[in-house]
Amino acid sequence: MPQQLSYGPKVPPANTPLTNDIESPWRDAWRGLRRNKLAMIGAVIIVFFVLIALLAPLLTNYDHTTPVLEDRLLPPSSTHWFGTDDLGRDLFARIVYGARTSLTVGFVSVIVSMIAGSFLGILAGYYGRWVDMLISRFFDILLAFPGILLAIAVVSALGPSLENALLAIAIVNIPTFGRLVRSKVLSLKEEEFIMAARAQGMKDRRILFIHLLPNSLAPIMVQGTLSIGTAIIEAAALGFLGLGAQPPAAEWGKMISDSRQFFEQEPWTVIFPGVSIMLVVLGFNLLGDGLRDVLDPRLKN
Repeated sequence: MPQQLSYGPKVPPANTPLTNDIESPWRDAWRGLRRNKLAMIGAVIIVFFVLIALLAPLLTNYDHTTPVLEDRLLPPSSTHWFGTDDLGRDLFARIVYGARTSLTVGFVSVIVSMIAGSFLGILAGYYGRWVDMLISRFFDILLAFPGILLAIAVVSALGPSLENALLAIAIVNIPTFGRLVRSKVLSLKEEEFIMAARAQGMKDRRILFIHLLPNSLAPIMVQGTLSIGTAIIEAAALGFLGLGAQPPAAEWGKMISDSRQFFEQEPWTVIFPGVSIMLVVLGFNLLGDGLRDVLDPRLKN
């Protein structure tokens, strides 16, 4: 007997829960991210360095701040896995503790700039007119300076320290998030669900933080992930110039600066901190690219 063809919509059985047919966009994004091998490699690298930073006291018994002059510039060995620096301090211990410094600067500075930039961007995009003009001109002023030069100027005015370097990097990244959120809000505020919320008399505060901000999270997350890698490079650059973390704190950029004169005879003093910066920045870039691929609907097949 020939099979009867049905051209109508398929109706699930009565005992099938409707929630099974509803796919969460964030769950769908997570599935897409897991299929992206490069993004998963980036996530593994990030988790690896985060665990190193958290477990630093358990990974080494050496003091990363106290000089041991009789052990200065020793090559890598079973005693000192990464060798020692010009003051005899264990390089592995300093790189492990330096991961704490670099990741702290990266995460905290990006979170601060993300909050400040998103707040200013959502106000500029939603209210427009003179509010948009003032905030946009503020962004333009910050963007008129190269990022690293602006960070150097801020730290020079406030004084060299890790906290001031963190603040400078946060200020540099504010326009990036602000302009991103502003452009997203400009397109969202003309959507029907926003117009319906206004027609119902919903207050601006609820529209901003209940409707507009959640619908802008995808590009914010992608930019935030990429910006952490950029912030780590900027922190290393400030440390290299002596404007970031101050001795005896361990910071990868400062370690490269202190050891550059020994590079020809003792290259391990520069290679290990340099490779650490490269790997952690690579991890955030790979993860950020993967997030962009799964969260941007224009890139989906």
